Amino acid sequence: MRFFLFLYLSHITFHTFSQEFSISDSLRGNLTDVRTCYDVYYYDLALTIDDKNKKIINSRNDIYLTSIQDFETIQIDLFDNLKINSIIFDEKKLNYERSFNAVFIDFPRKIKKGEKLSFRINYEGYPRHAVNPPWDGGFSWELDKNKNAWIGVSCQGLGASSWWPCKDHQSDEPDSMLITSTVRSPLKAISNGNLISESTKYNKELESEANTRSWFVSYPINNYNVTLCIADYFHFTDYYISGKDTLNLDYYVLSYNKQKALKHFQQVKPMLNCFEHYFGPYPFQNDGFSLIETPYLGMEHQSAIAYGNNYLPGYNGNKNFIAGLDFDYIIIHEAGHEWWGNSITTNDIADMWIHEGFCTYSEVLYVECIYGYQKMIEYIQNQKRFVRNDKPIVGPYGVNKKGSSDMYQKGSLMLHTLRNLLDNDELWFSLIKGISNDFKYKIVDGVEIINYITNKCNLNLDSFFDQYLHTSKIPVLEYKIQKEGREYVLLCRWDAINNFDMKLLVNNGKEDIWIFPESEWKEFTLGNFDIKNFSIRDDLFYIDTKKVN
Repeated sequence: MRFFLFLYLSHITFHTFSQEFSISDSLRGNLTDVRTCYDVYYYDLALTIDDKNKKIINSRNDIYLTSIQDFETIQIDLFDNLKINSIIFDEKKLNYERSFNAVFIDFPRKIKKGEKLSFRINYEGYPRHAVNPPWDGGFSWELDKNKNAWIGVSCQGLGASSWWPCKDHQSDEPDSMLITSTVRSPLKAISNGNLISESTKYNKELESEANTRSWFVSYPINNYNVTLCIADYFHFTDYYISGKDTLNLDYYVLSYNKQKALKHFQQVKPMLNCFEHYFGPYPFQNDGFSLIETPYLGMEHQSAIAYGNNYLPGYNGNKNFIAGLDFDYIIIHEAGHEWWGNSITTNDIADMWIHEGFCTYSEVLYVECIYGYQKMIEYIQNQKRFVRNDKPIVGPYGVNKKGSSDMYQKGSLMLHTLRNLLDNDELWFSLIKGISNDFKYKIVDGVEIINYITNKCNLNLDSFFDQYLHTSKIPVLEYKIQKEGREYVLLCRWDAINNFDMKLLVNNGKEDIWIFPESEWKEFTLGNFDIKNFSIRDDLFYIDTKKVN
C-alpha cells in the first residue's frame, strides 16, 4: 500500500505542479484508476449530530458499489479533520492510508469486474465551520429566536466529503440514497427525498431525548446536493397539480415565521407552472418539492431547497438585483436548479456553466412567463451589471476548480444571445426542453451539450461557444456609418477570436436589419433613414460596440 501510494502521489505531483495546482486539488478532481474502477449505486448514511459541541459523533456510511474493473485499492474522500474509527468489509477491518482529504482503502483480495459489494466507514469529528455560507461551505451553527439550535450545511465546491465519506466527484451519483439523522429533541433533522421513518428515544451519547429520522432519495443525486437541516421546525404542506400528477409540496420553517411563509410561498406554484412549461415536468416527482428555512441565504439541495431569503423580494430585499420586480430571487433561482444542476449534472465542475448559466437563464424565462416579454428584456439587460469578464467561464478540468463566476449572468446572456441568433422561438424552446428531457438524470460534459445544440440547430457554433465560454472577453463590433447618396452604408467587423462571424441585428428606426460581420471589414446598405434613429440591437445580443472614424 505504501509503495502504491508513493507512486500515485508521485504521478499526481508531476501532473499538478505543471498546472499550478496542488496534490490535494488533483486528488479531489482527477478521475484516476482508483476512482474509475468502481461505481457507487447506493449510500446508507447515518449521522448523530451533537449541536452543543458542534460535532458529528458515532456516525457511519455504508457504501454500495459495482466493480467496473478488477481492483484491490480504491479512493474514498473524507476531509482530514474528520476521524475514521474503522472501515469494515466482510466483518473485518480494512487497512487504509490517508493523503490530504483522500482515503486509500486496501481490500484483502482482488475485487473482480462486475462484483457488487458494500463496506462501512465509521467516523466522527468536528466538521468545518462555514464562515460565509453557501459560498464558503461547511456547517452553520446558529440559534433561532427561541434559543434553539438552528443548523444547516452547504458544501458545493468545498465538497460533500467535508462532512460525510463518499466518492466525492460529480461523475458518480448513486441511484438512490438513505439519510438517517439523530438530533436532540425538540430538534428535527430534514434531508432530501421522503421521510420514511421517525422515532424518539433517549440517546446516551447526546444525554437527551433524541429524534431520529430517515429520508429516502429515490433518484440519482450528486453529492453536494445531499443536505441536513436541523431546527425546531414547523411543517406545513400543499400540493401542485401537473397534468394527471400531484406533486407534494413540503415547507419547513421556524415556528414564528409560519404566517409569513404561508403567504410568501404562494409564488411556488406559478413558478413551477412556468418552469414545467419551458423545461418539462418537475424531475423529482416521487420525492416531492421542499423549501427548508436555513440560517444561510440558500442552496439548490435536490428536492429539499435551502431557503434563507428572509421572506423578502429580490436578493434578501435588494430588488435592484432583479430589475425592480417583486419576486423572491432565492425561491426562483434555486428551484430552477432542480432541472439545471440536479437533474442534469456536469461530470466536472469546470463545466458548471451548464448548472448556473441555464439556471440563471431560467430566471429570465420566469420573468417572461409572469411579467411579459418587455420586462424580460429589461431583466436580461440588468444582468449585464454583474458580469466582470475577468476570466473564462469554463475552468480547468481534473482539479475541482470552477471557472469565472460569470457563469451565472454571462452564461444567461450567452443563451439569450443564442435565442436571438437562431431567430426561431419555436426551435429555441423545443431545444431547451429537449436538453432538459434528453439528459434527465444524466452526467454530462459541456461538449455534449454544445454538440446537442449545434446538431439540433444545424449550425456551426464553434466560434460562438469558444468566444463566450473560453475567453474572458465578449465580441466587440467595430463600426462606422457613411452616407452614399441618399443611403447610409454600415462598415463593420468583429474584434473577437479568429473566425468569429455571428450575425447581428441593427435597427434604422423603422425595422430590424440582419447584418453578417466577420473579422475583416464588410459593408451593408441600410437605406435612407434618419441617422439619429440608428441602433445596434445589443438588447438582444450580448456584445460591446465601438464606433470608429
